[in-house]
Amino acid sequence: MPAYKIRHITRYTYASPVIDCTNQIMLYPVIDDRLEVKKHEIKISHNPEIEVFSDYFGNKVGAFSVINPHTELLIESTAEVFTKPVLVPMDELSAEEQWKHLDEIKYNIEFFDFLKEASFPSEAEAKKTLSRVIDPADKPLKNALVLSEYVYDNFKYEKGVTNIETPIEEIWDLKAGVCQDFAHMLLVMLRMFKIPARYVSGYICPKESGVRGEGATHAWVEAYIPFFGWLGLDPTNNTIVTDGHVKIAVGRNFADCTPVKGTYKGSGDHTLEVTVHIENGKPRAMPSPTAIPTYTYTVKNKEVPINSYRKYLEMQQQQQQQ
Repeated sequence: MPAYKIRHITRYTYASPVIDCTNQIMLYPVIDDRLEVKKHEIKISHNPEIEVFSDYFGNKVGAFSVINPHTELLIESTAEVFTKPVLVPMDELSAEEQWKHLDEIKYNIEFFDFLKEASFPSEAEAKKTLSRVIDPADKPLKNALVLSEYVYDNFKYEKGVTNIETPIEEIWDLKAGVCQDFAHMLLVMLRMFKIPARYVSGYICPKESGVRGEGATHAWVEAYIPFFGWLGLDPTNNTIVTDGHVKIAVGRNFADCTPVKGTYKGSGDHTLEVTVHIENGKPRAMPSPTAIPTYTYTVKNKEVPINSYRKYLEMQQQQQQQ
């Protein structure tokens, strides 16, 4: 089984002491039949107690507060995991039976949120275009793979042209973006054709370099395949999710899966530094908390509240290399 060590370091540095800092973290690898967590540890400066709970989507979430004045907040997530090969659906039942099953579950609370279609100005145009590439006579899995391949082939992986709040309409017009955009676009397409789909946040841990999204947080999609379950599709790399993907959260979209978010009282001036280091079995020195960060984002004199971790992900999109 492939083994990976993942260290995700998040550091906030404030211009002056802040108080009542309350945060939510979604940094826990999801344990399932394809992922074994040998060890996972989260360290937070000032040693606050972490309250752990499951959210509406079943994600493991941590919440903590630092009440006393402080000028720095450091969050370290270190995981050692083993992954197993993905079992591809046998897909033995007929297309008619599978589409009938999807129709039967469309009002099921388990799938309702993942079937809600996005409304955007070019929706009719998009559906007309995509209707030429899918075939209702084919099984849902075949069509899901076709749609994932369509995103990969027709959308350019390009940094700096979008941010994490870019609407679907703009992504469709640009035909460009990075992993969050590819995932959101595939979500829209799958739901448009009545296949439940959910957004996934995590890491891609390649054995070799050159995979899009490596060395940072990554995003992909899970499609519900009748009589099989949820199957991961990575449109950024045109692949079924492999033993190199490590999931940390699922939801309707990115907003449900933000790795770190919170509030505090004090100056809006602060700097966010994030480092993601993944070791794939070939030992390398793991970064210390003082290592040079992979990404840095500084907020200056902001009168309006801002989620700098979301801005970090926007900056990550601008800096990722193809």
